[in-house]
Amino acid sequence: MDFTFSEEQQAAAEAARGVLSQVAPDGVPSPALTQGRPVADDLDRTLWAKLADADLLSLLLAEEYGGAGLDAVALCLVLREAGRVLARVPLLEHSAAAAAVQADGGPELRSALLARAGRGETVLTVAAHGRTGHDAAELAVTARPDGDRDGGWLLDGVQTAVPWAFEADFLLVPARTGDDRSVLAVLARGQEGTALAPQVSTTGERLGEVRLESVRVAARDMVTADGAWDRLRALLTTGTCALALGLGERVLDMTSAYAGKREQFGHPIATFQAVAVQAADRYVDLRAMEVTLWQAAWRIASGAPGALPVAGDVAVAKIWASDGVRRVVQTAQHLHGGFGADVDYPLHRYHAWAKHLELSLGPAAAHEEALGDLLAAHPLG
Repeated sequence: MDFTFSEEQQAAAEAARGVLSQVAPDGVPSPALTQGRPVADDLDRTLWAKLADADLLSLLLAEEYGGAGLDAVALCLVLREAGRVLARVPLLEHSAAAAAVQADGGPELRSALLARAGRGETVLTVAAHGRTGHDAAELAVTARPDGDRDGGWLLDGVQTAVPWAFEADFLLVPARTGDDRSVLAVLARGQEGTALAPQVSTTGERLGEVRLESVRVAARDMVTADGAWDRLRALLTTGTCALALGLGERVLDMTSAYAGKREQFGHPIATFQAVAVQAADRYVDLRAMEVTLWQAAWRIASGAPGALPVAGDVAVAKIWASDGVRRVVQTAQHLHGGFGADVDYPLHRYHAWAKHLELSLGPAAAHEEALGDLLAAHPLG
């Protein structure tokens, strides 16, 4: 395997750096200061428009939809930059949803959504956390044929912690059919039978609980291809790892800069062996997060076969991302001393986002269990 980035992938990363360099991660208050209220109600529309102008919302789309036709590696390079600045846009969910519709949706659905999504005129998101955040998302909603409509479906259930549920125009909802198949439904915001209640994440951002009661979905708005939800979930999980990597790298940069100028006993604390060793350990964590991320992204992009399915590489990447980003921010809090406990200091907001990314789509323990099941099902001997 070759992890060398192509010119097109590097160009996407450079474009993302150019746009996202204008974002101030401390521009939004820490969730500790909001007393349980969302820190803000809307996505950063100005940033969203700039990302659209830079063609960063259509990376994975084909040319016929105005896209660049790039792959998961390119998307993760862009998400890495977004993680560095805590960009408050649904870049991951939107891109992954559009990719799912392009790969597995019908021609009517692709025609209706993709070109507008690539231009940022239509915002997409995904319900990926199930009813409780711990159960499989596709088990939280049931889909049954609608006897009154030719080929239509009826959906019932609850999806919790849906990101950008109040801002997105369309929501992709995984569901399970009576014959135990996973499908995806594309629902318009405010569609009849849906109810939306606000929730607040550890980052302080607003999430949504989506309740579905006999929601009618036309056949053209259903994605029923085998494996469509598994592919979408793998891309979402790998993209979360990319966000965690970018966040962790920025936090270690902040910590190194602080340790280099903070003096104790007449010397910068960076010169103390205990401090240097901790920083070095976190650097190792970041490099492990990076290599496992590119392994998973490359596997998704290439569809290359292996002893284990794509899910194995994705699980390994999420294990390292969850554990690694937690250790990075914990060490940063420790080495910053009193500043690490200051909720007005940007590090506190990075810590809140790190906790969210650590647990999003499953903590390390959940993916360790999944990896164990995969190994048991695919003996290497």
